[in-house]
Amino acid sequence: MRTFEKSSKLDNVCYDIRGPVMDEADRMIAAGERIVKLNIGNPAPFGFRAPDAVIDTMSNNLTLTEGYSDSKGLFSAREAIVKYCKLKNIPNVTVDDVYTGNGASELITMSMQGLLNNGDEVLVPAPDYPLWTASVTLAGGTAVHYICDEQSEWNPDIEDIRSKITDKTKGIVVINPNNPTGALYPREILEQIVDLAREHELILFADEIYDRLVMDGHEHIALASLAPDLLTVSFNGLSKSHLIAGYRCGWMCLAGDKSKAKGYVEGLKLLSSMRLCSNVPAQSLIPAALDNLEDTKKLLVPGGRVYEQRNYVVDAIADIPGLSVVKPKAAFYCFPKIDIKKFNITDDEQFALDFLKEKHILFTHGKGFHWDEPDHFRIVYLPCVDDLKIAMEAMKDFMATYKQA
Repeated sequence: MRTFEKSSKLDNVCYDIRGPVMDEADRMIAAGERIVKLNIGNPAPFGFRAPDAVIDTMSNNLTLTEGYSDSKGLFSAREAIVKYCKLKNIPNVTVDDVYTGNGASELITMSMQGLLNNGDEVLVPAPDYPLWTASVTLAGGTAVHYICDEQSEWNPDIEDIRSKITDKTKGIVVINPNNPTGALYPREILEQIVDLAREHELILFADEIYDRLVMDGHEHIALASLAPDLLTVSFNGLSKSHLIAGYRCGWMCLAGDKSKAKGYVEGLKLLSSMRLCSNVPAQSLIPAALDNLEDTKKLLVPGGRVYEQRNYVVDAIADIPGLSVVKPKAAFYCFPKIDIKKFNITDDEQFALDFLKEKHILFTHGKGFHWDEPDHFRIVYLPCVDDLKIAMEAMKDFMATYKQA
């Protein structure tokens, strides 16, 4: 009998959706055990709700959005995105340069499929949002990881980026604000990345899905705003800022100078048409959502839920011997460091599995984000403070005696 195996391309994809930790968590949940989940950036299960104006807009438009839209999206949605680009000083974006997607993730994959041939390279940060590495790999390319420096508040190491550019390099991915570290990059770092892209004629890929989730009075600077003479492909969406992850509502904009990328643009148009269109009811709420940014801001100031939960987790980590963390400025993640010598840790996945089994707390180990050393893990601080207290007290108790076998 003929058998079928998975594509060999998947062998080199480290997109940590599955694995022994998630398998064990699923088994425990199926057995009726309660798990505190600190592993996924999905606001809905933790009591966050989208603004009423956004929900009402989508509800009122349901019967008007039952058919396909243009493959790039509804004109009204793309027009609102162009307006938002102007607000962010993102240059040279017209309605024709905007593609809506079933979340930004779909468009990240599309952007790589339309560009890469076998053997092409793309510079991707480490740690990264692992879909980037997966998308590069599945498109036939090679993800070359540049280091983000924890000693410099997780900012990209410019010299490391420079050293890894070759004649095969097609582009540089910048995730800002960053997942998993919560870092927010300053203007001078972004300008240096733009200078490298300019020098080597590279495309910039700006993953800015968390640009409206910034705290402590800081400002997010759109990468494309610093590079009007380069092609920048910018990604954004409403899943995080408007708390509607399940609606699958994202977009991609081609900004700056597109004159040398006509073939690439044609490829993106073809790929966009092949999937017909993105979720049309979700597209319909984009104008209302981008006119409603105040509800998000309330979460990010003193007294706001995201702000207070971040502060609690950062303080709780500082109180656990052997752990430390750079305080995140944005998003809702932090990436604590473990003193691996103190705990004899050589396998961070085993560490996450041991903690899950003993304390029923789930987080993602650092290698799931292409961080090579077994000395980090990611915490999502979206659960309510009561659950965060349970988790952090359990971690303090666990680390007091833990030694990896």
